[in-house]
Amino acid sequence: MDDSQLLRYSRHILLNELGVDGQERIMQARALVIGVGGLGSPAALYLATAGIGHLTLVDHDTVDLTNLQRQIAHTEARIGQPKVESARQTLLAINSQLKITAFNERADASRLDALVADADVVLDCSDNFSTRQALNAACVRHGVPLVSGAAIRFDGQLAVYDPRQPDSPCYACVFPPNTVFEETRCATMGVFAPLVGIIGSMQAAEALKVLTGAGEPAVGRLLMLDGRNMTWTDIRLPRNALCPVCGGSHTSPRDETKI
Repeated sequence: MDDSQLLRYSRHILLNELGVDGQERIMQARALVIGVGGLGSPAALYLATAGIGHLTLVDHDTVDLTNLQRQIAHTEARIGQPKVESARQTLLAINSQLKITAFNERADASRLDALVADADVVLDCSDNFSTRQALNAACVRHGVPLVSGAAIRFDGQLAVYDPRQPDSPCYACVFPPNTVFEETRCATMGVFAPLVGIIGSMQAAEALKVLTGAGEPAVGRLLMLDGRNMTWTDIRLPRNALCPVCGGSHTSPRDETKI
């Protein structure tokens, strides 16, 4: 790190759990964020301020007036622009040293597989079940930690799935791919604006913990927030030996020295 970086990240460096080594890991890491809406906005912002080495953003949508109630990476001046481009401008205005790759597309399973293979950590900030399942399958296949978040109405969820750990479940262990249910979306159900900020910020925090080894990431836990009275429910998640994705078997770990 040069003098400017030592100053910029000094508050991280002061933390015993991070220090210079932890900050350098962050600066060398590659994070993939799927969706730069309500969850992806704060998640990407905090990864950017933390100095993530390479940030890849994926979203097919454009900025709409209704987004601005909660999607803090976007502005009125960017209505109609691709969300990934709007977010890229915001992030570079905060940290001009960032390396950002932005894909304005709805990534299918094969595309997600290729993107995950090049990442050290993945943040699922999407809003549909099929994308979540495809992303999880790719993370299991390549042994990449997945930080999953969700928010609707006043209810939020957070979980970390790390296929490098033999006792970690995957997303499909908890939410089987063949589950049939009605998709709930902010456009029809509504969402409390600060809730996505809370969950998205926690996704960034968990991703940074995974990358640096600081603290204990929420692996094998489902954290559920009731925003009406600000209470958390913490559920332990066992690995499903019959899971159709991870099969209860341990994925070959990638070299953890990379992150």
